This record gives sequence, C-alpha cells and structure tokens, in this order.
Amino acid sequence: MKAMLTGIAALAALTAAPAAASAQSTQVKVDAGALSGAVKDGVLSFKGIPFAAPPIGELRWRPPQPAMPWSGVRPAVEYGHDCMQKPFPSDAAPLGTAPAEDCLVLNVWRPADAAKKLPVMVWIYGGGFVNGGSSPEVYAGDRFARQGVVFVSFNYRVGRFGFFGFPALTAEHPDEPKGNYGYMDEIAALKWVKRNIAAFGGDPDNVTVFGESAGGGSVHMLLTSPEARGLFAKAIIESGGGRASLLGDRMLSQSKPGLPSLEEIGVNFARKTGIEGTDAAALAKLRALSAEQVTDGLNMASMGGGPDGPTYGGPVLDGKIVTLTPQAAYKAGLEAKVPVMIGANSADIGGSRAKTLEEVFEPFGARKAQAMAAYQAGPASDPRVVGSEVGMDRGMVEPARFTAGAFAAQGLKAYEYRFSYVADSMKGEWKTGAPHATEIPYVFDTVSAKYGKDLTAKDEAVAKAANTYWANFAKTGDPNGPGLPHWPAYSATGDGLMDFRADGTPAGGADPWKARLDVAAAAADGAAN
Repeated sequence: MKAMLTGIAALAALTAAPAAASAQSTQVKVDAGALSGAVKDGVLSFKGIPFAAPPIGELRWRPPQPAMPWSGVRPAVEYGHDCMQKPFPSDAAPLGTAPAEDCLVLNVWRPADAAKKLPVMVWIYGGGFVNGGSSPEVYAGDRFARQGVVFVSFNYRVGRFGFFGFPALTAEHPDEPKGNYGYMDEIAALKWVKRNIAAFGGDPDNVTVFGESAGGGSVHMLLTSPEARGLFAKAIIESGGGRASLLGDRMLSQSKPGLPSLEEIGVNFARKTGIEGTDAAALAKLRALSAEQVTDGLNMASMGGGPDGPTYGGPVLDGKIVTLTPQAAYKAGLEAKVPVMIGANSADIGGSRAKTLEEVFEPFGARKAQAMAAYQAGPASDPRVVGSEVGMDRGMVEPARFTAGAFAAQGLKAYEYRFSYVADSMKGEWKTGAPHATEIPYVFDTVSAKYGKDLTAKDEAVAKAANTYWANFAKTGDPNGPGLPHWPAYSATGDGLMDFRADGTPAGGADPWKARLDVAAAAADGAAN
C-alpha cells in the first residue's frame, strides 16, 4: 500500500498542469459567439454555455434547436440551470443549481496553458433518466484538466421533458425523431463538441464519451445509434448494463403485453392532468402546463405507475435514434468500432423481490442447480442477500462482461473493471461492497468534495489511480501507464479485469466471479434465443 501511495504521488507530480498560466487569454470564440471563462489553480473553465435553444414553449418536446447567437463577450463563469426535475434528498450527486426547463448548457475545463490537440472527455450523468445534472460538485472536471484533458459536461432533458410520447406529437413535424428528446440532447451536445472543441485546445477526433448508470446506458445508445456515428473515438460505461435497455424495450407507438407504448403513457399523463383527447388541441394544453405540473413530483423515489397506469416511460426504441437493444446490436456487430472500458461495482444496483431461494433461482430454469452452486447458495443463505447478488449480476455485472467480450471478439480494445473499494469512513455502513455510483468521486478525483473531513490518504490514493486510468484511456485507448498496476485487456479466454479492491490496491487478473457470471450469461443468452 505504501509503495502504491508513493507511486501515485510521483505520478501526480508528473501529470499536474502549471499552477497558473502566464498571459493566457480567458476568452474563446464558439459558433454562437465569444465566451469569457475563469482560471483557477492552473485550470481554465467555462460554464453555462448554451449548446441549443431553450426547449420551452413550442420547443417543449421537440428535438434541440440551434442556440441563438449572442453579441459581445458572454461571461461563462457559473453553471446554468440543471434540467427540470424534482431533486430527492438521498441523491449521491446533489444538484448545485435550481432546476429549470431552460437548461441545455454545457461546461468545459481545460489546462490553462496554450496546448492544442488535447484529448477530450465528455461526461453523461446518471439519475434514472428522471434526475441528474452537470452541476454537482463531484462532477467537476478540473482534475481531468490537470491530467492534460479537455473535459466537457452537459445537461440533457430528463423525466417527461426528456422522454415523452403523445399521438399529436407523432403527427406533428413528421420528419423529426420523436420520444427520446433527452437522447437527442446528448447527440446535439456531442455535435457541438465536434464543431467547437478545437477552440478550447481539444482534438475533435479524439473524444471519449463516458457516463454512469443512465449515463452509461446513454453511452450504449451512442455506440449503437446511427445518429451518433463519428462523434466520438472511445467510450467508457460505468454501471450501465449492456444487454437490454435499462428501462425496458418500450416502443414509441406500439404497445406490447405488459409494456404500454410511450404514446399510451403520454395519454395517461394528459388524462391525469384533466386533458382529454389526443389531437393538436390537447397537445397545446400539455405545452401550456407549467414545468412543475409536467414534473408532477416525478423522481427516482416515485417512478412507479399509479392506479390509472404509468405516466412516465423513459427511453424507447423509436426507430431512428434507438433502433436495437445493445445486445442485439453488439451480437450483430453493428456498434461503433471504438475501444471501450466498462464495468460495475461490487455491490451494484440489482434488487430482488424473491422471498425464498427457490424464487431467486427460478429464472435460471434447467440451470437452477448450477446457478445455486455458483452462488454458493445453501439452506443457511439469506434469500435477500443472494437475490441482490443475482439481480446485480444479471442487470449490471454480467452485461458489462458481455459488452467487453463482444467488442474484443471483433478485434477492438476492451477493458473491464470492478470497483470494490469503500471509503474508510463508510466501511461500517457499506459492508457488502461498493454500492451503485460510489465509484464516481474516485473517477473524478473529487473525493474531498464527497467525504470532506473524513477523507483518508488511502481514499485519495485510490482516487488518484482511478482518475489516471480513466485519463490514460482517453488519451490512448489504453488505461495503463507509468506507476500504475497493469490492467489486462479483456479476452474471453483470460476473462481478466481490473479490480479496485477493498484494501485500496488496484489489481488486474482473472475474474473471481467467473462461475456465477457464466451461469448468468447462459441464462441471458437462453432468454434471448
């Protein structure tokens, strides 16, 4: 451990940017106008930059439209509004601004010196497609900038503003994509990066897109969407699944048994607000609702349907932005041909309602006995604990391995990780491993913002290592570099990964969960056939 701390400290000294820039301008010119940023501790940042027009009024439930040009120099020193939502108290990344419907802005951090053609990283936040924003302190990009990266974060519409269907909407502007407005925002932000990032010293041909949870699911969308081709060169997925779409394979207009279409759900919502009918007049009334009325209390804690059916559906297979599930696209070799880095946490999300072991293993069918052996489940096992492990593996861990394997099988670089480290101050509370989203402050090296006075030297060392691995991948497509334990590339025969272990020492090697992931994979492949 001491050796790793020493090595990481030396690495930090090598990669740190100058503490201050001499005579570095804080102004840049983008396609909509001039911007003025701010320099702090050797990093030049620009915040609240519009990448699209405010999606309000008649632009509610429309694809993002071009940002209006401005004259003069626009100050870009404060975050813009995060997108409209109802925040919830237990959010792992609390918002730093008040949510509003006028929210399509992005932020850029870069080294304060005048370097050009720097690698670019673009972050997509999670939050179940109903919460999240780019303003949380743990998402600050200054540590990546000190690693020699131009870092970008942006907002995309969430909840009913981002994912909504209605018959009159489908008929309106028939040539436009429908339903997945949040995904359209993500693509629009990447197009903005392609056009403008060179002005910040970034290389538009060396862009890495990465995200966590719903953001990781968004990266799967970008890897498989025809509309995102050529917008990035590498991808990182943190706890984003990789087989089915995260919120199900819902359709825009066609309902399935037990899976109503996004349009049907939109009609449910309209009826709940007292709006009857499905014509243009009903749509006009929906657009006239206040932002608070459209939100209607929706957040991560209230996503379930009511007595009259669901009123929020999330992303859908719309036929233009989303044409296939990730699994179908990867099996057919239809993904973007780029290097990937993917993984999940050791106590990731994956609930189970099973009350008995019989119920836990019933989905494995003829493989039930094999699955019980792989999970070491016996009469003394707690069905809740085993059910959570099975749910986590089937939802997050095995799909990550599946994705790495699919890319590696096509000769593309693929690296898998498992994040098992728990902050010293949380070891008494998180006894089964690292929960969902807890890797984020380590990846961003913002653990001081997350843990404050409880931060330890070991926490900081793990953060420095994770941040450097991620930055290395953005630079070269390979996370390895001087002073770091070796991270093996994924191969089906080696089944290797990097484990950010509970003791704080990253270690590459064969996956110790191979047996249980093999049986989870067999069940998933059987269900797909």
